Amino acid sequence: MARATEALPPLGARESLDSRLPTLEELEEAAALVYTAMPPTPQYRWPLLSRRVGTELWVKHENHTPVGAFKVRGGLVYFHHLRGVQPAVPGVVCATRGNHGQSVAFAGGRQGVRVTVVVPHGNSTEKNAAMRGLGAELVEAGHDFQSASEAAVRLAEERGWHAMPTFHPLLVRGVGTYALELLRAAPHLDTVYVPIGLGSGICGMIAARDALGLHTKVVGVVSTAAPAYALSLAARRPVEHEVSTRIADGMACRTPRPEALTLIASGVDRIVEVTDDQVEDAMRALYHDTHAVAEGAGAAALAAATAERDRIRGRAVGVVLSGGNVDSGPFSRILAGRTAEPA
Repeated sequence: MARATEALPPLGARESLDSRLPTLEELEEAAALVYTAMPPTPQYRWPLLSRRVGTELWVKHENHTPVGAFKVRGGLVYFHHLRGVQPAVPGVVCATRGNHGQSVAFAGGRQGVRVTVVVPHGNSTEKNAAMRGLGAELVEAGHDFQSASEAAVRLAEERGWHAMPTFHPLLVRGVGTYALELLRAAPHLDTVYVPIGLGSGICGMIAARDALGLHTKVVGVVSTAAPAYALSLAARRPVEHEVSTRIADGMACRTPRPEALTLIASGVDRIVEVTDDQVEDAMRALYHDTHAVAEGAGAAALAAATAERDRIRGRAVGVVLSGGNVDSGPFSRILAGRTAEPA
C-alpha cells in the first residue's frame, strides 16, 4: 500500500544560495537556454488514464527530451554558467544512475568539455551505453549511488577536474523549466505528483508554482524501498536509509541533501510512498493507455495518483513522467505482467 506523510514546517530559512528558489525571471532565462538545444516537451490530458484514475489527469512528458529524461534541462543551464566562470575547465566528473550522467554528457558535448561519469556496479546497461554514446567516459565504482558519488569526488580531485554536484541551484533552475511549461499550459491543476530522486525536479516544480502565483498542491513521491526523503521530512533532518528498489533506480537515494530538504519542506503538500509493484502497474498503465515508455521513477507519479484516487477524484491532476530510460529486458517482463528482476 502507498503511504502518505503530511507536510511539515520548513527545515530552515532560505538565507543561503542553495536554499533559495529561482524566480520567474531566472526560470524564463533558463528556459531560453534550454530551448537552444530542445523544444518544450508536451503535456497531454489522456482520456484512458483519466478514466483509470477517476480524474482529469495530465501527463508531463519528460521522456521526450534529447536524453529521454528531464535532467537534460539542468545540465544545459549548469554547463552554460560553468563555461562562463571557468572557460578553461579541463573536464567534469559526476556520479549518476543514468539520467543525470546523460544530461552531463549531452551538455558537456555541446560545450566541448570532457566528461567522466561514475556509476555503481550493476548499473543499467542501456543507460551506460547511452552515456558512452554521448561521448562520456564511464567508470564503475561502489555498490550504490552514494558510494559512486564519493568516488566521483575523489576522481575529480585526483585529476584536477570540476566535480559536478547532483543538487545545485542551477540544476533546479534548469529543470524547473519543465514545471513552468506544465503549469502555464494547465494552470488549473489542483495537484501535481512529482518523483523525488535527489530533489531538483520537485524543487523546480515548487519554484514554478510559487513564481506563477498558483495554489497547486505539490506532492512528492518516493519508493517504499528508498524512503530516505520521506523519513527525513518526518524527522525534519537528513536521515539515511539503505535502498532496495528493484525498478525505481531514479529514486534510489540513500542520503538526502539538506538544502533540498529545506526547499521541499517549505513547499510540498505531502509525501506519498509507493511500492515497486505499484510502480510496475503504473508503467504498464502508461504504455497501455498512452503507448508511452516510462522508467520506474517516471511512472512513480502515476502510481501515487492511482493510490490516492479517492482523495483526488473529480479534480484536475498532473503527473510528471520524468523519464523513459528503462532497459528493454525488465520492461518486456513488466509489460508481460512478470516482476522485474533486481538490478
